Amino acid sequence: MTSPPPATGRPYTGDVEVGGPADVRELPGLTISKLAVSEMANNAYLLRCTATGEGLLIDAAAEPEALLALIGPGSVRTVVTTHGHWDHHRALPEVVAATGATTVAGTADAADLPVPVQRTVEHGDTVPVGDQVLEVVHLRGHTPGSIALVWRGPEDAGVHVFTGDSLFPGGPGRTTSPADFTSLMDDLEERIFGQFDDKTWFYPGHGKDSTLGVERPHLGEWRERGW
Repeated sequence: MTSPPPATGRPYTGDVEVGGPADVRELPGLTISKLAVSEMANNAYLLRCTATGEGLLIDAAAEPEALLALIGPGSVRTVVTTHGHWDHHRALPEVVAATGATTVAGTADAADLPVPVQRTVEHGDTVPVGDQVLEVVHLRGHTPGSIALVWRGPEDAGVHVFTGDSLFPGGPGRTTSPADFTSLMDDLEERIFGQFDDKTWFYPGHGKDSTLGVERPHLGEWRERGW
């Protein structure tokens, strides 16, 4: 796979295509680069602290050459995997070998990853990226150890949440039993929608981004339909 073409400098939309450029969002204190990879159109997110230059990658999903081109030399110290499903960590061995980054994942999913997880995290833990801090939110249901990462920017930047496969525009992530669906909806309502305002922007593991304000009116509908 060839390296992704450079970003164009256009305003951030969150719309990316496999083989296309990363979409880059410049926020006060943090830069977010979103890249789509693989036949599953997985989203990988490179977060970079603007003060220190330190980077953190969310979901080394596939296409290690493309991810390493996005990362650049010597800047990523941490790779967080949002959950244990195979399509979100296929490039993890190559990315870790090339960068020496510390691996982070939710405790209950750590055994599903193809490399040892050096740091397991639980609900309420934090993960640094340079001077910035990401809060860990455990969202139980899509997998037992699925996590989201929350960045609380300054007032003009707002809150940004990286939800893996637990929340998408239009509904929660796939679950395999009614109990898991109820668990995921409970956690989403309490730990995401109940904590953050409508301007909160979220970044899923596949597809387009959205805001909590766009999705909030449909929570009852999601409950009723059961998916």
